[in-house]
Amino acid sequence: MQSRTLAVAGAVEFSPEIFRDRRGLFVSPFQEAAFEEALGHPLFPVAQTNHSRSQRGVVRGVHFTVTPPGVAKYVYCARGRALDIVVDIRRGSPTFGAVDSVLLDQKNFRSMYFPVGVGHAFVALEDDTVVSYMLSGRYRAEHELALDALDPALGLPISEDIEPVMSDRDRAAPTLEQALSGGMLPDYQECLRLEDALYGHTRVRT
Repeated sequence: MQSRTLAVAGAVEFSPEIFRDRRGLFVSPFQEAAFEEALGHPLFPVAQTNHSRSQRGVVRGVHFTVTPPGVAKYVYCARGRALDIVVDIRRGSPTFGAVDSVLLDQKNFRSMYFPVGVGHAFVALEDDTVVSYMLSGRYRAEHELALDALDPALGLPISEDIEPVMSDRDRAAPTLEQALSGGMLPDYQECLRLEDALYGHTRVRT
């Protein structure tokens, strides 16, 4: 499995080897050894797994969790195609405001790691697109927040040929500027502290 550091600090893309034969294929979307080599520690203890199915054009996000407690994610596409997007919304982050995306599909079977505190969105590019998540914390509705995925200030790579299908909650979400001025966004140093606690170590601060 290969890994690639993304434009958002702490976010990583993983690309597994795919084994094909006349029966079909076999692939491992998550491999602990590759994860540990890329991140320097094993995957977080998994508290919950999520599974969504979306029609073409569905935009989910930009979602993030109140920090603390904060949540880290490992995401892959089990069926269809999705453009998975990470947004750095951590105040004080060296990459604050950065956006990166990875095409998750059934050709390359890439996956993504999202560190504590970042925003997550995806665009379903086919009907019956299934996205699966491993989460470091359990879902609590009162902890879940969102930003407007169509906010021009974010500049998410949503193709012009996509007519966004969004939940009422996501359509009513604040812009980045509104969330920043309202004190909603996570603090970068607090996110690092929570990740240290999650993985049971203390990193060297710079």
